[in-house]
Amino acid sequence: MVHDTARSSPSVLRSPQFLRLWAATTASGIATWALPFVLGLAVLSRSLTAVELGILLAARTTGFLAAVPISGVLADRYARRQVVLWSGLTSAVAAPVLAAFVGNSLVIAAVAAAVMGAGQGACRPAFSALTAEVVETDQRQEANAAMTMSIRVTTLVAPGLTALLALFVNTQGLLLGIGALWLVAALVPPAGSGTVSAAPSGTGFVTEFLDGVREARRHPWFLAGLGALSAVIATGYSATGVILPLVSRDRYGTEAVLAGALTAYTLGALAGAVLMARWRPRAAGWTGLFGLALYGFAPLALLLPVHPFVVIAVYAVAGLGIDLFNVPWFTATQREVEPSKLARVSSLDFLLSYGLAPVGLALIAPAITAFGTAPVLIICALVCFAAPALAALVPSSRNFGRFE
Repeated sequence: MVHDTARSSPSVLRSPQFLRLWAATTASGIATWALPFVLGLAVLSRSLTAVELGILLAARTTGFLAAVPISGVLADRYARRQVVLWSGLTSAVAAPVLAAFVGNSLVIAAVAAAVMGAGQGACRPAFSALTAEVVETDQRQEANAAMTMSIRVTTLVAPGLTALLALFVNTQGLLLGIGALWLVAALVPPAGSGTVSAAPSGTGFVTEFLDGVREARRHPWFLAGLGALSAVIATGYSATGVILPLVSRDRYGTEAVLAGALTAYTLGALAGAVLMARWRPRAAGWTGLFGLALYGFAPLALLLPVHPFVVIAVYAVAGLGIDLFNVPWFTATQREVEPSKLARVSSLDFLLSYGLAPVGLALIAPAITAFGTAPVLIICALVCFAAPALAALVPSSRNFGRFE
C-alpha cells in the first residue's frame, strides 16, 4: 500500500530558487561527468597516453576524496552558499590550467586535476545541505527526484553530444567548456536560509568532523543504509565496471551488449527517479533497500548463459532500483539529521559510498585472477542481496527514521 500521491503544496518546479539550485547542481553534475570522458577522448586523439590518463584520473579522485570531509565541516561552519561558490570557483580556475598543460606537463596537469577534483568533492555535501535550506520539507522528495533525473538525462545524452563536439573542438576547448560549467555551478545557486555558526574557539576540523560522525551514529537507519549502499557499490558496481565488458566481448562477441546494458541501466534509473517524484511508499526505507538489492541480479546475469536481452533487461531493473533507493535516502537524510550537522553527515555518506568504489574496482581484477570469474560474481550477488536485507532488520530503517 502507498500513500495518496496527490499533494496540496505546489510543485517545487515552480520555485525560482529551486530552479536556480537545480541548474547549478546540473551544471556541476555535467562537469563532473565530462572530465574523465573528455580526457578519454584525448587518449583517442593521442594527446594523452593511457598511463597519463590513469594518473590524471587518480589525481582527480584523490582531490575529490580529500575535499569531501573538509567541505562537510566548512559547510556546517559557514554559509552553504559560500562553500558552493568557492568550490565551484576552485574547479573553474583549475580547468584552464589543466587545458594549458594537458599533454605538455604531466605534473602540472595532475595538480590541476587534483584541484578540480577537490572542487567537485567540496560542492557535494554543501549542495545537499543547501537543498534542505532552499526547499520545504514536503517538497524535498520531488526536488531530489528532479536533481536525479537531470543526472540520468546527462549520462544518457552527453556522451554523444560531447563526441560530436569533439569533431569541431579540441581537448583544450572542451576543458574550457567544463570550466564554464563550474562557473555556472558557482554563481547561479540562490542564498540559503541557514545562519552562519562559527566553530567554538580551539575546535579543529577533526573534532568537528567527529561531531558529524556522532550525529550519524544517532540514526541507526543511516548507518545501516550507508553500509548497504557502500557494499553494493564496492561489489555490484565493480562487476559492472570490470566484468560486464569482458562478458560482452567474450560470451556475446559484441560491444552492443555492453552499450545496451549501460543505456538500459540509465533509462531504468531515470524511470525510478520519475516514479519517486510522485510516489510516497508507506515503508519508504524498505522500498529503497529493496530497490538497492535489485542490483544483485546484475552479477547473476553476467554469471549465467542468458540471452543478451536478459542482461539488458536486468540492468534496466537494477537502474530502476538504485533510484528507488537514492531519492528517499537523500530526502530522509535532509529531514532527519540535525540541520547544523547535515553537511558533515552528507560528507560521510559521499566519502564512504563513493570512496569505496575505487577500492572495489582495484580489487576485483586480482580477485578474478585468484579465484575465477564465477566465484567473484556469486560473492558480488550475495553481498548485493544480503547487505540491504540486513539493513532492513534495523527497526528505524522501515521509514528511514521517520518514526525512530
